[in-house]
Amino acid sequence: MKIHRVEELLDTACSAGGRWRLSVAAPYDSAIFSAVAQACKMGFAQAVLFGRRDLIERTAQEIGVDLDDPLYTLVETATDDATTHEAARFIHQGHADVLVKGLTPTGLLMRAVLSYESGFRSNRLLSHVGVFNEPTSGRLMLLTDAGVNIAPNVHRKVQIVRNAVIVAQALGIAHPRVAMLAATETLNYPAMPATLDAALVSRIASSGAIPHASVEGPFALDNAVSTASADKKHIKGDVAGRADILCGPEIETANVLYKALQTYCGVTFASVVVGASKPIAVPSRVDSTQSKLMSLSLACLLSGAPCTASS
Repeated sequence: MKIHRVEELLDTACSAGGRWRLSVAAPYDSAIFSAVAQACKMGFAQAVLFGRRDLIERTAQEIGVDLDDPLYTLVETATDDATTHEAARFIHQGHADVLVKGLTPTGLLMRAVLSYESGFRSNRLLSHVGVFNEPTSGRLMLLTDAGVNIAPNVHRKVQIVRNAVIVAQALGIAHPRVAMLAATETLNYPAMPATLDAALVSRIASSGAIPHASVEGPFALDNAVSTASADKKHIKGDVAGRADILCGPEIETANVLYKALQTYCGVTFASVVVGASKPIAVPSRVDSTQSKLMSLSLACLLSGAPCTASS
């Protein structure tokens, strides 16, 4: 698979010749349910809907979905906790390929994923990866972690980078360049701990801990993505000005950058949580329908080949 632009995710999913099985927790929000329904209508998904029957039926009626359609299966659960656990366990049992967050708290869903009872967890750290088109050049880029790890230490940052590299390689970036972001490209400790973390992650990666990738830092954002900015500051290296992956120092920086790109630049993100046994689509209600569809497409493509033939 070679993806050059984020829009190609949807095209690639639609042309896969099969349907991925979505395990949807609490599809009570019409925007998210609509994205799931569009994925089913476009031919690359079928959905198992977990939650309260009355709320699912009401939302389906709002958006014009016929739950008697064989592409949908409704599994009634009594509580929010049971909904998330059953949706996660369904994947562990081999019945679905992607977990989709509906109208349920992200923390509750993550607890279900991480519980030993669900069988969904793996030995990898969970982290959030956003895929987007760089707004000036249009080339494919990744941003991590804007949604899961609040203040990761160096060890966790290495795992966050490793997860993002796996996603980049799955999208056809064979040797991704990773920029560890900070407010400056100069080591400034203890005033700016993120600069030291970035340098340590870079050194750990260079020892072979993150193969088939170039990881460097610290970088300010401008000299991570602009060769002109990097040249002006005489910053050398494989990553300078040419980053494929931007790794934020903590969730606040990454999340602000993510939302700034959406709000001010009109960037469409495809986002997924990786590190579990299967990808997790965690669309926000404020995401555009296109963004939700891209996120579902990305999660499906990362889960492996579709399991059922398209009808």
